[in-house]
Amino acid sequence: MNLINDNKMEEVKNKNIFTLFLKPWPDKDLYELARLVKYLGFDGVELPIRKNYQVTPKNVSTYLPKAVKIFKQFGLSIRSVTSDPSEYIISVCGDLGIPIIRVMAEIDTKIGYYATEKYLRQKYDKLLPFLDKYGVVLGVQNHCGNMVNSSIGLMHLIEQYDRNLVGAILDIGHCGLAGEPERMAIDIVWSHLVLVNFKNAYWEKITCSNNSEPKWYHHFTLGNQGFASWRKIVNELKRRKYKGDICFSAEYTDTDTLDQIYGDKVNNLIEHDLRYARKLFNE
Repeated sequence: MNLINDNKMEEVKNKNIFTLFLKPWPDKDLYELARLVKYLGFDGVELPIRKNYQVTPKNVSTYLPKAVKIFKQFGLSIRSVTSDPSEYIISVCGDLGIPIIRVMAEIDTKIGYYATEKYLRQKYDKLLPFLDKYGVVLGVQNHCGNMVNSSIGLMHLIEQYDRNLVGAILDIGHCGLAGEPERMAIDIVWSHLVLVNFKNAYWEKITCSNNSEPKWYHHFTLGNQGFASWRKIVNELKRRKYKGDICFSAEYTDTDTLDQIYGDKVNNLIEHDLRYARKLFNE
């Protein structure tokens, strides 16, 4: 093989892998999903292992290997899953070479923030031997609301862990909602960063009477229209030579109903965001 081809292969190897979270398409079968992901132009997927999805906690032993095989036929890989990380789920993911199980850290307001942190760490501690044995990372993601919603909150929760066992998944859309500057958010979690979620959002006020406090909801929107600057995020990731995956959450809010958009209505929106992100990474 000549030097030019070797250089091209190295260039491709060093590019970030762009994956798509498949939550918006619960009604498609695995072949339909794989065809859609390939058509949209992604390199791989994050697969939900949830009730009422293609792969569920009950059928994971047969359907997750089936999913890996089907996506592989389309030149795609399952790079992460969302699931309740039991020993069994971890073992199946490890055997199939799926490196990350994504979770979020919900705060139990009845016992309080710090008590919940202690409880979550106890859960993570019990999983460490299985994560180590099967070579899987538990990725903890920030999320707005009654959850660990910022990068600093995320690191306060997981900084004691080996990042090869418990890592940070930085969701830039939720960082924007929390008001965190982009470069600062990356800097805070950098030592433990295993995955970056790309989406965007803004707070919108619901009209109310003059005698009541305003109500706000988070509106998920296109990548170039929310609080977080994708350009600043990409520039910082490139500056730091980030080699991990970029996962597109494909989360958008219907302006009329304020519900999340599902199904093929998402397709044009996520195509727009993928084009925009690729442009930023290629600049």
